[in-house]
Amino acid sequence: MSRLPVRSRVLTALAALLMLGTFFVPLWRIQLHAPQYPEGLGMLIRLNTITGIKAPDLDNINGLNHYIGMKAIDPTAIPVLKVMPWVAGGLAIVALLAAATGLRALLAGWLVSFAVAGAAGMIEFYRWSYDYGHNLAPDAIIKVPGMTYQPPLIGSKALLNFVADSWPASGSWLAGAAFALGALALLLGRRSSPKTIAAPPTNMRGAVPMVAAMLVTALLGCSTSDPSPIAYGRADCDVCRMRITDQRFGGEFVSQTGKVQQFDSIECLANYTAASSSAPRSLWVSDFEHPGTLLPVSGARFIRRAGPSAGMGANLLAVSATADSGELRTKFGEVAVMSWADIRALAARGALRERSHDA
Repeated sequence: MSRLPVRSRVLTALAALLMLGTFFVPLWRIQLHAPQYPEGLGMLIRLNTITGIKAPDLDNINGLNHYIGMKAIDPTAIPVLKVMPWVAGGLAIVALLAAATGLRALLAGWLVSFAVAGAAGMIEFYRWSYDYGHNLAPDAIIKVPGMTYQPPLIGSKALLNFVADSWPASGSWLAGAAFALGALALLLGRRSSPKTIAAPPTNMRGAVPMVAAMLVTALLGCSTSDPSPIAYGRADCDVCRMRITDQRFGGEFVSQTGKVQQFDSIECLANYTAASSSAPRSLWVSDFEHPGTLLPVSGARFIRRAGPSAGMGANLLAVSATADSGELRTKFGEVAVMSWADIRALAARGALRERSHDA
């Protein structure tokens, strides 16, 4: 069986490490420049999400897009962002296995897979930008006949009074360097004389399962973790279809496959969970005392009180299970404090039907 020389295997291992680096840095950078935004607006496309270059940038971009009829950029609604971490992780694993085993065919297959994945990623990026830039709402506040707003795949482009710049970020350069190292490793392997290529030592072969296990563990640590941030002001509740706006209330259902469902109230989450035929991987609720923070349902206590001040239809709110009981009585009075099992039981018997969702 044809094997790689040591130097090729070292280069392949370095390629695997560079692929792991793409989990920590953005892949692409899109910036908008206009006179009214002297510092510019921008967003960073990462393996598993899209963020603003500055904290408020993504919300500001979505606000501008609303006027011209573009859809809001919601990372949780873009399926490819859930796939890319697995693709990058798989490439890193195969590269490490090629380095550990020294199999030339495995490295060649890795290069082909890498090229196909890269081409598919660029095609998907173009398709996504085309959809956002061309499929505009017919009732948009600002309409310019014949105008579309697709940013360039790479380079600069004028869009009304904005100039959009789209360029690879450090993650893309890491991926490109990984591919180049893999290609160089294969080239050096072909130039080497078969007589000088030694079979991998026994201790190297025995280390392969251990190294692979370590890489899988590292990838699991780098992959998207529960929960995903709720897209307040942009996402709609998956039960009542109302816009999720109040950061004191809400919840999240994460399926076994990592699909995220978001809700504007605890009762919507409970009703969805009670009706679901599959068990969740995790469940989360908004911390009433720390708006915007999500708690696992196992680490929360639930309070149901009367009156419109509770915010949602079933008047449920959640606080941390570590919250002081005396402080809770001071804030909320003598109310029943429940567990998630209690909430589920209420939902199962239909006692949490949604009413008005006015705050």
